[in-house]
Amino acid sequence: MRILVVEDEEIMAEMVALGLRRRGHAVDVVKDGASALEWAAVNRYDVIVLDRDLPVLHGDDVCRQLVASGAQSRVLMLTAASAVGDRVQGLELGADDYLVKPFAFDELLARVAALGRRTAPAHPPTVQVGDLSVDTARRLASRAGRALDLTPKEFGMLEVLATAQGRVVSAEELLERVWDTNADPFTNAVRVTMVGLRRKLGEPGIDTLRGQGYRLATS
Repeated sequence: MRILVVEDEEIMAEMVALGLRRRGHAVDVVKDGASALEWAAVNRYDVIVLDRDLPVLHGDDVCRQLVASGAQSRVLMLTAASAVGDRVQGLELGADDYLVKPFAFDELLARVAALGRRTAPAHPPTVQVGDLSVDTARRLASRAGRALDLTPKEFGMLEVLATAQGRVVSAEELLERVWDTNADPFTNAVRVTMVGLRRKLGEPGIDTLRGQGYRLATS
C-alpha cells in the first residue's frame, strides 16, 4: 500500500513510518496540514494517517478538504483527545477511522490494513493464482504449499501483480505502489527486485510485455 503519514512530532512520525515500511508499505511523511493536501493532490495514497493537532492547517480542515475534493484515500485520524465527543466529531468530518494516542502499534497496523482493503478493488484476503497463494492480510506467500521467503519489496510487487487479476502492471505503477516518493523515477529498483522475485517464485513466473510492464503467468 501507499501511505501518507501526517504527524508534526518527529519521533512519532518516524516510528510510525518505520513500522509501516517494515511491513512492506510505501510511506511518505509530512509534518503539517498544508503539505498533506499538497502531497495528496499529486500522489495516490491508499491510506492517510492524519494527526489532528497539526501546524499551518489543522487536521480537521485537512480532512474536510480531502473529503470535499473527492479523494479516494481512506483517512485514519490520530488524536490525543479521548472523549467520545471528540471521536464522533472526527468521524463526522469524514475520517474513516479514529485512533487515540497513545496506541498499540499492532492496532494501528490492523486498522491501516483494514482501511487499505476498503480502498482497493474488492478481493479476498488470500489471492490464489494457479498454485500460488498470496495472503495479503498476513503478508505471506506460498507456491504449491511451499512458503516463499520474500523481502518486503518483493512481497509488495507480488501483491500488486496478484491482485491485478491478469492486468499488465507497468514498472511505473510498481514503483508508485511499492516505493515511496524518495525513490528515483529513473532507478532500476523495480528491475533488480523483479530478478529476485522471479528466482524465488519459479515457474510459471512473471511475464515481461515489452514496453508495457509485467503480468503474472498462469501456466
